[in-house]
Amino acid sequence: MPRINVSSLMPRPSSRFLLVMCNYCGNKQIIPDTAKTTITCMVCKEIIAKPMGGKAKIYGKVEKVLD
Repeated sequence: MPRINVSSLMPRPSSRFLLVMCNYCGNKQIIPDTAKTTITCMVCKEIIAKPMGGKAKIYGKVEKVLD
């Protein structure tokens, strides 16, 4: 009987969380890559991400992709 890799049978989510740094003040915050609303920096109120249908347009620097 052949072995079946169980991890290949489990569905994986298509969205991820991102650690994004603001271009203006350097604040880091965690945001989803499928944002449904405009996300602003919590410190300086500049726009970090805007929704674009499916995935969001990220205006800050992506530091890390969180799984």
